[in-house]
Amino acid sequence: MSAQSIPKLLTVEEYERIPDPPGGRYELRHGEAVFVGYPVREHKFRQRHLRDMLQPVVKALGFLVDTEYPYRPLPENEVWAADVACVSETRDQQAEKWLIGSPELAIEVKSPSNTKADLHDRAMTTLAGEGAREFWIVDAKTRTVTVYSTTSGMHIYSGEEAVPLPIADCALRLADIFAEG
Repeated sequence: MSAQSIPKLLTVEEYERIPDPPGGRYELRHGEAVFVGYPVREHKFRQRHLRDMLQPVVKALGFLVDTEYPYRPLPENEVWAADVACVSETRDQQAEKWLIGSPELAIEVKSPSNTKADLHDRAMTTLAGEGAREFWIVDAKTRTVTVYSTTSGMHIYSGEEAVPLPIADCALRLADIFAEG
């Protein structure tokens, strides 16, 4: 009988030394370098659309909105990028390389490669990070937004509903979120 070894988790320092591969980049997820391909045109459109919707609503409240926003939801073995992030300008200015903790709002635009388990893990890990309030999964195929919240749990918005945006005390209509440009 042979002994099996437990794989060593990569640290953030080790992750920083890994060159990005052709066609994408790596994220550090639970100590493992995970390849993330560059987003396709539809994905980028949805990211920009969400950024453009959120920015005028939250800017006066001291938040910035960005795409492919890097953050470290947990102190070690994690370096992720939110498809769309809404983060306080104060926290953003304190970031050296990456935001320590999670954006107040992190949005994942669902891709065909995302599994239900992967999305749930992303939501739970992001919400475990300091600063996190909500994690949204925007699914253009089903025209739904799944919201994981630190205060109200999980809810799926569909049809004619509007998605509450607590940091701005307003809501975004699904029709506007899924409007075609």
